[in-house]
Amino acid sequence: MSDKIRRTEARRLRGFRDLSGEVVSARERMIARIRSVYERYGFAPLETPALEYVECLGKFLPESDQPDAGIFSFRDEDEAWVALRYDLTAPLSRYVAMNINELPLPFRRYQVGPVWRVEKPGPGRFREFYQFDFDSVGTGSMLADAEACMIMAETLETLGIRRGDYVIRVNNRKVLNGVLERVLCGSAGAACSEGAAGPGGTAGAADASLALNVLRCIDKLDKVGLPGVEQLLGKGRKDESGAFIPGAGLPPEQIRIVLDYLGIRATFRAALIGDLAPLVEASEVGRQGLDELRQIDAALSAGGFDEDRVVFDSTVVRGLEYYTGPVFEGALTFEIKDEDGQPRQFGSVFGGGRYDDLVKRFLGREIPATGASIGVDRLLSALQYLRKIESSASVAPVLVTRLDKSLTGEYQKLVAELRAAGINAELYVGTQNIGKQFQYASRTGKIACIVMGSDELARGEVSIKDLRLGDELSKEVGEDRKKWLEQQPAQASAPRGQMIEAVRGVLGRYA
Repeated sequence: MSDKIRRTEARRLRGFRDLSGEVVSARERMIARIRSVYERYGFAPLETPALEYVECLGKFLPESDQPDAGIFSFRDEDEAWVALRYDLTAPLSRYVAMNINELPLPFRRYQVGPVWRVEKPGPGRFREFYQFDFDSVGTGSMLADAEACMIMAETLETLGIRRGDYVIRVNNRKVLNGVLERVLCGSAGAACSEGAAGPGGTAGAADASLALNVLRCIDKLDKVGLPGVEQLLGKGRKDESGAFIPGAGLPPEQIRIVLDYLGIRATFRAALIGDLAPLVEASEVGRQGLDELRQIDAALSAGGFDEDRVVFDSTVVRGLEYYTGPVFEGALTFEIKDEDGQPRQFGSVFGGGRYDDLVKRFLGREIPATGASIGVDRLLSALQYLRKIESSASVAPVLVTRLDKSLTGEYQKLVAELRAAGINAELYVGTQNIGKQFQYASRTGKIACIVMGSDELARGEVSIKDLRLGDELSKEVGEDRKKWLEQQPAQASAPRGQMIEAVRGVLGRYA
């Protein structure tokens, strides 16, 4: 009895995906359109490695709800800890530090690529995903932050998302830190005597840790609502799975200060600044934050970006720890159905902010920087939902069929002519069964098929079939070529010398 062949089980890592050719192609088309906006503003491409030393990446993820600090890490052959990048900004800071003497400042770059995080997988949430960033490094001007908001808006509009279906929301971490001074100092108006409490401040480590915890509670507002944030600021709350999430442990009077801040809303940017002023008037860092928002508002207004595109929103926090000033996010406001069939807004697809201290870790001096990042996969899902990106388009829209084995050389000449003319074309290399060839063309998203048998060759012609007009053809033809020739739906003949022009005419109908 022969030994059984041991088979390896085909399985995929939890939280990862396989992507079909149509999804990858749709993503590349979307990326090309985004790239055109970034380059319009003068940003140039950069690539950094997928692997970095852990100490160079730093620990800036909201690791309170991330296992293993949120990163995939291991020891290399030198026993040094390395990790897959969790975003594209931390590697950028390392690159700038290593090349600071050669780079023109401000250094403006864009980068697109995968990042990896050890997150709890769920619907639409994966451990490997694409980001597309742009950043301006080496400038503290609020013009760069205002420009980031402009780029976010123009990118979404370039992708076909109408005004009213998106909004760019802006806040400032310095304003938040001004509010946190009141919260953590236990005073209704006085600033902390030791300095600004919270990330970037000079208060003690315990206060800084508590401030960061409060910021992360606020950042969950969209997910848990105001009552949920109130619970997280206090003793804690149970999540949807029933697990208890410990809270920040603030007393009720301090929670009330945060809730009052979150309750501030205004239609106009200048009005929101005015409403926030009384909350932070005793805080130097808070006043700085409001002044920066005023500068951003002036630049946006001068550039023609009014409140129908960019608004100021006191609830925007952003979860990453390294933000030091303005923070912004782009959200899609049209409604979709969630997993339970309930209507909700699509939500955030763009995010970023100012991170003036990230390069400082390497150089010991501040190199101001700001930028934003697109969640590529999430934005692609939105565009497919809105039918702004076609998923089924083929990379080679023309198929040259093979009806007669003896004419293989002629078919190779046809496909070579098409390619030389700049038309992506594929020569069918499988069975010569015509029905299966048309089925293949349909399944791979082809637009046109070139057909030439001995009769057509003798007449100096080719037949060109428009598959979009005759998409039911492959179901009806079977193996009966004669029946197909008699029907000739969505098909026309063209002189051999006019094939290129005729094919371009078919493709042009769907450009």
